[in-house]
Amino acid sequence: MSDFPQKLMNGYQEFRSGNFLEEKQRYEELAEKGQKPQTMVIACCDSRSAPETIFNAHPGEMFVVRNVANLVPPYGPDDGFHSTSAALEFAVQSLRVKNIIVMGHGRCGGIGAALDPNMEPLSPGDFIGRWMELLKPTAESIANNDLMTATERQTALERISIRHSIDNLRTFPCVSILEGRGKLTLHGAWFDISLGELWTMNSETGDFSRAPMA
Repeated sequence: MSDFPQKLMNGYQEFRSGNFLEEKQRYEELAEKGQKPQTMVIACCDSRSAPETIFNAHPGEMFVVRNVANLVPPYGPDDGFHSTSAALEFAVQSLRVKNIIVMGHGRCGGIGAALDPNMEPLSPGDFIGRWMELLKPTAESIANNDLMTATERQTALERISIRHSIDNLRTFPCVSILEGRGKLTLHGAWFDISLGELWTMNSETGDFSRAPMA
C-alpha cells in the first residue's frame, strides 16, 4: 500500500496549525448550523484556477462545482448521470444561492481540445471529446476562422463558452423562474492565469472587461 503524498500531508499540517486555528469558530459554526453560501461558482477543474483562491474566500462562502471547461449542459432530465445539473439543483433549490458565476480561464485544455480537429481520444470512452461536443458548432466556426490567430481563437471560445453556459443555465426552470423574480443573478467571469487578472462579463452586452485591481 502506497504512502499518502507527503506534500499533501505537509500542507494539511500547515492548515491545521494555521488557517484552521484562525477559522476554528467559523468551522464549528458551519459544522453545527450547516452551510449557507450566497454564491455558486461553476469553474474548470484546471488546477491553476481555483475559485476559492482567486476570490480569497473563507470556508462556507462559496458553493463550487468544477468540470472540464466549466460547461453547463442544457436542462435534460433523463436516466443519465448529471453531476453538474445535480450540483446546480442543490445550490438553487436547497441552498438558495443568490448568485451563480460561470468562471472560465485562459489556456483551458478542454477548450483547446474542442478547437483541435486532430485531437485523439485519451481513452476508448473519449469522455472529454463527448463532453466538449456541447460546444461543437461554435468551436468549428471559430476553428475555421483564418482571420484569427490560434491565441485569439482560444480566448474567443473560452469567453463564448461562458455565455453559452449561462444560456444553458436559463433552460433550467428553477433558474429561469428565480431569475425572473429577481431572486437569482447570473454572472460570467474569465481568469487570466499568467497575469492574475479577472475579467467580468457585462450581463447586457456579453462583453468582458478587466476587474479593478488593488
